[in-house]
Amino acid sequence: RRARTVCIPAIHLHMTAATMQASQEDFQKAQEQLKLLKNDPGNETKLKLYALFKQATEGPCNSPKPGMLDFVKKAKWDAWNSLGNLSQESARQKYTELVSSLISAESTDQKKDASPEEGRHDGYNTIVVTTKSNITKIMFNRPDKKNAINLEMYREIMKALEEAGKNDSTIAVITGNGDYYSSGNDLNNFLSAHFSELEKKAKDGEVLLKEFVGHFIDFPKPLIAVVNGPAVGISVTVLGLCDIVYASDRATFHTPFSELGQSPEGCSSYIFPKIMGLAKASEVLLFNKKLTAAEACAQGLVTEVFPDMTFQKEVWKRLEAYANLPKNSLAVTKQLLRSMEKEKLHAVNNKECEVLKARWLSDEFANAVTAFFQKKSKL
Repeated sequence: RRARTVCIPAIHLHMTAATMQASQEDFQKAQEQLKLLKNDPGNETKLKLYALFKQATEGPCNSPKPGMLDFVKKAKWDAWNSLGNLSQESARQKYTELVSSLISAESTDQKKDASPEEGRHDGYNTIVVTTKSNITKIMFNRPDKKNAINLEMYREIMKALEEAGKNDSTIAVITGNGDYYSSGNDLNNFLSAHFSELEKKAKDGEVLLKEFVGHFIDFPKPLIAVVNGPAVGISVTVLGLCDIVYASDRATFHTPFSELGQSPEGCSSYIFPKIMGLAKASEVLLFNKKLTAAEACAQGLVTEVFPDMTFQKEVWKRLEAYANLPKNSLAVTKQLLRSMEKEKLHAVNNKECEVLKARWLSDEFANAVTAFFQKKSKL
């Protein structure tokens, strides 16, 4: 919905006290309403809001022009300076009108979204799977558990990857619902078995994990991870098997394997040294170093980092463009890029799962997990 055009004189010569007070109240109300917006209005609109707010509260631009290399500050300064001598009353009114238009547009969109989600796949409890505009989206959907991956979720993700690999979509996208991308393996997976069942549970876990990682290795189409927040453990390691990884600037990447008495999986013991170098990979996999999004990008794990405020809008616009590319061409090119490594990756996956099985049966692992839950219970 377009904001309606309002003609406001540049200078009010006869502004009454009552009108000024009402304008100030509307301005303050608009500031509160802006905080309620759920969707990112985009950089251009945010710059307009910033400029109008500064003009309304401080008057014409009065700060020195930032250097050319300070892109963010320069963009803000240019937006504010472009308002010239616009009066503070007019700036308040324009700010209020702009916020009102954003609220109205979002309200309309939310009414549309209230209908059943288009292209949603049935039969999933822990993830949401949709296919729309040539994109199959697999979204982790345990936000109250920070999208920790339990046994059911492992199986559902594999099922979703199988469907996405065979359907008419051009690309597949994995992301998370809520603040987290995924907090990794749900450690409750290990606590639900009696001591006498541990060996069977470890063996079953080895088989499940091997199959899970194998689905990423063998996925035939471009697979893109959209990391919306912190990622831990298995959700980090399999990123090396994705073709592109886009991350919000508030995302972090943490593989605390040794802290929990475990060892790497997801082919990370092979892929991470290959893309990061041995020294950096050792910090991450041996010594539990948590990477920021910028660090993960610098090390080659992440393709590109976006500001959190514009993350979803910018990334999905790009993904929709990718999805309109020739489907078979993308699939063939991916096979050429990945085929020479497949045998090696499966061998690494087999070895990692074998080692992990032994770790899960060790006293060191049992003590580490117990200590983890004791520490958690005290928080």
